[in-house]
Amino acid sequence: MNEKFPGIKDLSWWPQATRRLSRREILALAAASTLARGQGVSTRGVKPTPRGKPSGIPFLAHFTDIAAQAGLTAPTVYGGLTKKNYIIETVGCGVAFLDYDNDGWLDILVLCGTRMEGAPPGATNRLYKNNRDGTFADVTEKAGLVHTGWASAVTVGDYNNDDFDDLFITYYGQNVLYRNNGNGTFTDVTADAGLLQKQTLWGSGCTFVDYDRDGHLDLFVGNYLTLDLKTIPKPGENANCNWKGIPVNCGPRGLPPAKNYLYHNNGDGTFKDVSEGSGVWKTMGSYAMTAVAADIDGDGLTDLYVACDSTPSLLYINKGNGTFKEEGLERGVALSEDGMEQAGMGIGIGDYDLDGKIDLFKTHFSDDTDGLYHDDGSGNFSDVTLRSGFGVETRYISWGTGIVDLDNDGWPDIFVVTGSVYPEVAAKLPQYPLESPRLVFRNLGNGKFEELIEEAGPGVSTPHCSRGCAFGDFDNDGDVDMVIINMNEPPSLLRNDVKGDRNWLKVLLVGTKSNRSAIGSSITARYGGKAQIQPVTAQSSFYSVNDRRIHFGLGKYLSADLEIRWTNGAIEKIPNVKANQLVTVKEGHGVIKAEKWDKPKKVV
Repeated sequence: MNEKFPGIKDLSWWPQATRRLSRREILALAAASTLARGQGVSTRGVKPTPRGKPSGIPFLAHFTDIAAQAGLTAPTVYGGLTKKNYIIETVGCGVAFLDYDNDGWLDILVLCGTRMEGAPPGATNRLYKNNRDGTFADVTEKAGLVHTGWASAVTVGDYNNDDFDDLFITYYGQNVLYRNNGNGTFTDVTADAGLLQKQTLWGSGCTFVDYDRDGHLDLFVGNYLTLDLKTIPKPGENANCNWKGIPVNCGPRGLPPAKNYLYHNNGDGTFKDVSEGSGVWKTMGSYAMTAVAADIDGDGLTDLYVACDSTPSLLYINKGNGTFKEEGLERGVALSEDGMEQAGMGIGIGDYDLDGKIDLFKTHFSDDTDGLYHDDGSGNFSDVTLRSGFGVETRYISWGTGIVDLDNDGWPDIFVVTGSVYPEVAAKLPQYPLESPRLVFRNLGNGKFEELIEEAGPGVSTPHCSRGCAFGDFDNDGDVDMVIINMNEPPSLLRNDVKGDRNWLKVLLVGTKSNRSAIGSSITARYGGKAQIQPVTAQSSFYSVNDRRIHFGLGKYLSADLEIRWTNGAIEKIPNVKANQLVTVKEGHGVIKAEKWDKPKKVV
């Protein structure tokens, strides 16, 4: 029994329980004492705040789902349709925009699951090659990527620096590393790379990260929880297997947390497990989901932020000596503003207020708000969810998300996809539907956001049960499109058609001394007296990967001054870069290529 907190019998899972506790940590421990009394998923049961008067400002972005016309027709199979007996059936998977063949056009990797009774025909991950005309060709079999199982997350990066992006995919079971052969095919090199597991794990969020700045991409792998399908309780069997009084699958509360792993890239195609020595194993007790690698505290070293379900989220601060220290509580990104755990699922990362500092957005369960964290300087954050306008929406379970400029006005917006995990609840309580709309929070430029649904087009307002979401410009027309995972139906491909004559700029970084993918680098664009920073990441949203060509909406401005902070700490400045083009910047060489795009023919 703990003397300070008699209601909490076991603090062995809490990584910092042995030292003097801050007020924020005391709130977290108090919240932890309620784990045994509620349902299996953390939700604060908050009521939405009143909606203000609509701004009346026209929203110039418009989203249309063209997946069927584009050839994305295979469903993402994932668990039962009307009933889900196990939590493995509910979580779903991610999706990636990537240019696997280096032709300058984004291709799409769609992950897939299976069913408890076995995989139906066609249940596999799928790679779609961009035909450059608004359509895609399924090249999965040709590429060597046919694989059946409970896929979770994907990270994309050039781990061997051969100029072609490789893939790492987590599973319930054995994770897989695919080496890109450079000829349109991939090879499973998991065993050769030293990444075979000795036991069954449930891999969750993962990301390539060059944490020691040696120019080789290392690998962080989260694990959601320890799942034994033979011993897990049945729906309704205990308090963690009920929601709103309805028996549902059990967890994550009541199920054992799992360890997260860090693998060091040896530079010869193999990886070494450094989880213990790096300090990653000191953080037991959280259910890890999406992972993001970026320089969160602005010291030039790449950190790791991990959204965690129904437990405090984790912020691994890179100490520069091969080790990390978990500082999520101290820095304000582990809990809600009132010190409560939330069902952390997806992560958006960007700079919504144009102050040159990285902000974070985290998605949560229904009857709760998603959370916006503002960087107050040096990587310390304040929860500004309510004052920014996000308290108006508490209806849906939120997953994939991004801080992205959807209408090219120069102010990054926030996009969220939603979908329930309980078809049994949806059948009895219509206020908790299985399928729900996507959400656009339009940035008003004054620290406030305005929720839009119907105003953003049918691609947003049409309900789906969604999970992963990736952001990128698949048709090379200067705006941000989206590809979205839908459970047990084909994905959505949302084409963005931005009206007007607003300007934009895209930047692709190529590392030389830094890793070739430039993961961990950041770009600051200065325009109109403001500074917007964006990091180059290898995972965010929910289990997903965005276009690595960084997109800046510029509004009325015709140029921007760029400052690049490479992963190894070097700073490169490029002034007066003209708008409405993609520029490729090679480390130490400046702009090596500039491309202006013609408007492509749209798919009707």
